[in-house]
This record gives sequence, C-alpha cells and structure tokens, in this order.
Amino acid sequence: MPRPEFVRQIVLEGGTGDEAADEQRMNSAVSYAASLQAASGLDVITDGEWRRASYVGVIAQLAHGFELGTSDDGRPWTVIVDKVESKHPGIVAAEVRALKATSDRHVKVCLPAPALLGERMWEADRSATAYPTRREFIEAVTPILRQEAQLCVEAGAHVVQVDDPHLCLLVDAEVRQKYEGVNAEAAGGADGEAQLSVEMDNEVLAGVGDGAIRAVHLCRRAGARVRGDSAHAGGYDPIISALNQLKTDHLTLEFTSPGAGDVSVLQQLREDIEIGLGCVSVHPGQVDDPDTIVARVEQAMTAIDKERIVLNPDCGFAPGSAAKVDLDEVYTKLCNEVAAARILRERHG
Repeated sequence: MPRPEFVRQIVLEGGTGDEAADEQRMNSAVSYAASLQAASGLDVITDGEWRRASYVGVIAQLAHGFELGTSDDGRPWTVIVDKVESKHPGIVAAEVRALKATSDRHVKVCLPAPALLGERMWEADRSATAYPTRREFIEAVTPILRQEAQLCVEAGAHVVQVDDPHLCLLVDAEVRQKYEGVNAEAAGGADGEAQLSVEMDNEVLAGVGDGAIRAVHLCRRAGARVRGDSAHAGGYDPIISALNQLKTDHLTLEFTSPGAGDVSVLQQLREDIEIGLGCVSVHPGQVDDPDTIVARVEQAMTAIDKERIVLNPDCGFAPGSAAKVDLDEVYTKLCNEVAAARILRERHG
C-alpha cells in the first residue's frame, strides 16, 4: 500500500525523535491501512508493509551480517558482509499481531524469497569473504526466513506468502541467457537457477506447515512501473515445471501487463494449486473498471475451474519504499476489484 508522507518520515527519516510517539502514530497508521482495505470489501488484508523501511531489507532486522546504506536514488540498500546469525526473530510476526489487533479480517503476511535476497544483497567484491558464492548465502539465510514463517503462523497469519520475483525473471529470454554458458553460476543454467529458487522457497514454506495457507507470489518487477526500472516480459511456460514443484497451496501470477502471456498456461499447473489471478493493474493512473476485471477473470475461467480463482492485484501498489502513489486511487482500485468479485459470484455462483 502507498504510504502517506508522515509514515515515510517515520520509517525512512527516523521520525520525530520521540520513539514512543512515533510508535503510536505508526500503530494508528496501520489501523487506518487495515480500515481502508476492510472498507473496500477485501476478504484478506495486509498491513501494507508500512512498518518496513525496505521490503527485502527486513532481513537485516531479523539477522546479523548485513551492512545498510542508501542508493543514489534514495532507496535503502543492503549487502551481506558477514556470516548470517539470527538477531531479532519475530519482527515480521509482530506485524501480524499488530494487524490482527486492529481488524477481524483474515491477515496475509509476506516474506522475501531467499533467492531474491541473493540477487539483491550478495556482491562478489564485498560478500565473498563471508560467502564465496551467492548460493552459499542463499542457503544460509533460508533457515532465518523459515523460522519467521513459523512465528507468523503462531501469531495468527491466515496466509504466509513468499514473494519471489527473482524466479519470475526467468520467464524473460534475455534474463535466461545470462544464466547460460561458461559464466553461469547455477548448474543447469536458467533451469538450475529456477530449481534453486524453488528449493529454497519450499524450505521457507515448510515453516508454515498446516497452520496457514502457503502462498507464493511471482511478478515481473512491477516496480518498473513506478521507478523506471527495467521491465521484464514473457509467458510463464519456461518456468512451469519449476512452479509445479513448489510446495504451495496458492500461487499469485500477474496477468494484466503486456507480455504476461495467455491465461491458457494455467492449464499446465497442478490442479491442487489455487490461483491468485493478477487481474487488477498496479500501474499508477490506470484504474481498471469492474467490467474489465470481470472479463479478465472470465477469460481465466476458460482455462481452469472457477473455484480455484482468487482475485488479486498484479503486485504491490507502491513498489519501492519511497514510491509516491495516490492512496485514494488505490482505494478505488480495491473497490473495483471487490465489485468485480461480487458480479462474478452473482453471475457464476
């Protein structure tokens, strides 16, 4: 969820200096985010990740071994420079408890995928002393995330989701090419890289057990729509085999962006996987009306049973900790998503 300016100041600029007052303000802000989602009619809500300085950077709160800084464009930057050791387990689980204290809705919480952390936080020139290879770092950080997933379930999370945009990058032919040839680190090239992502995601999801819905989210770097980063395209076919190896109950896939491929690919996924259909654009300024959303879902219904479909935005509405996106626009998008669900339930039972 996009953060108001006063929330950004608390999280990114150190707040007012009065820690107790800032905590009270943040609690009120998260309560507002929950109320906004509930008012739109959502069945499952999050805290908007408003408490996190960085979505992936939350790992530096959970574990020692990281060095923090700021990138040239002002975004938080984190790199692994020492051995990973558990520091404050339960940081993310505390987000769940705080959210549940403000709402009676089902609560969803998200954790970054281990391979995503490896892509973002392992740098050969600065990290190799602690972890000579990226894979060694990924394997070291995975137990930290698995423990946190378990603590989130104990805190009352209804859905625990691993966000793995790194795996989804492997739909792009240019990205896949980078993992082929003599310079490829992963055995087996791009497919080996996908296998590594899946194995580590499954380790994290093992911490969820049977206590909550296990979920995985893939996106094509929706941040490109907000920050101007490189966009990635390609249908899901190249990673279908990997996706079918995920030990997950739910898989959220983006389908509104150009180049996302045809929904017929859903027929290739295991029938026991619920599909979080990305049917609402997160692009700022693009507000899909309910009929547009309904049409996207009905197209997916030609490929898989309607009972397997859950409506989702493509990704977060404000990728990037400092992204400035209109919150009222997002509320309208959520209301339209709920209106589409109502139409679909009335039309199809």
